[in-house]
Amino acid sequence: MEYSPPPLFKQGAPARVKVVVFALLSIVLLVVDARYQALTTVRQVAGTVLYPLQMAALVPRDAVGNMGSYFSSIAALQKEVRELKSQQASTATTMQLAQLQMAENVQLRKLMDARAHLPVQSMLSEILYDARDPSTRKIVLDRGSQNSVTLGLPVIDNLGVVGQVTRVFPFTSEVTLLTDKEQAIPVQVLRSGLRTVAYGRGQSGTLDLRFVAPNADIQVGDVLITSGMDGVYPAGLAVAKVAQVENVGAGAFGRVICQPLAGVDRNRQLLIVMTHMSLPPRPVVEEPVKPNGAIKRNLPKMKPLPLPTLTAPDVPAPAATPPADAGKGAGAKTKPAPLPVAGVPKAPAPAATSPAPVTPNQATQ
Repeated sequence: MEYSPPPLFKQGAPARVKVVVFALLSIVLLVVDARYQALTTVRQVAGTVLYPLQMAALVPRDAVGNMGSYFSSIAALQKEVRELKSQQASTATTMQLAQLQMAENVQLRKLMDARAHLPVQSMLSEILYDARDPSTRKIVLDRGSQNSVTLGLPVIDNLGVVGQVTRVFPFTSEVTLLTDKEQAIPVQVLRSGLRTVAYGRGQSGTLDLRFVAPNADIQVGDVLITSGMDGVYPAGLAVAKVAQVENVGAGAFGRVICQPLAGVDRNRQLLIVMTHMSLPPRPVVEEPVKPNGAIKRNLPKMKPLPLPTLTAPDVPAPAATPPADAGKGAGAKTKPAPLPVAGVPKAPAPAATSPAPVTPNQATQ
């Protein structure tokens, strides 16, 4: 059985005719639009209406492209973060080194300025390390006997006294700081001129003025300088500042605590004072001659005195006792008096007899 469409669908021109008609219509529209721009408004309206459909059609493509770029951007960002962190660490290290060098440069400038104002010769040195003994306050410098460093040389910085060289090696030297318990330095109060001695207090990092009278003219804030009385430290170097004054009861000594002015625990570069203080020799004091003649230096030679003559021939003349130095000067030998022996009675002394008068001629001989 054959079926045929209804008569309604069989009406109209054939397909070939339709194709030819629509093709000619398209060509006419193209020519008219190119010549007279008649379809511009139609295109704008059509583009506006079809734009949402166009974007909806491009969503799958954009999603796939964005997914790939997302993962690639995450990897690039992670790599960049790692590089930035590494660069930040290296930059921080460089900055710290630069800050350290700047601080050392400032300290060196201060030391050079202080060195120019010192009246004695000095040498720049650097701290290598602290001493191994934790109970002492000592440091080791990079200068030794090869650099003419000797025992007892003072060590200072731009603010004041730091310590004293107590041990010397060929290429290094050990310095005992002022705050060590076994270190002492003679000081003088700058305001009043009072002289005293400052002792270190060990790990506390301070100084102590011992055996100070309760009425001593010392106040909080006074500056202590070297007095130069010991012949080691040049006079006038700053040492410490008085931080605390304790007055004890009447008749007892007071207690004064001082804070060092120098950078004992801060600076890395120091100055070694290379000149020893030369004090004049002490005057020689002549000791007085004792009565018993124990000291016989610088005494004039003396001659023995003549013996007086006695009138009675039976009475022996008493032996004259010359001075202790008479026998030494004239060469005469005198018999020493016998010493008493325990348990032996002494012989009775002879009766005293009046000596004969001495003539003037005999007295002058």
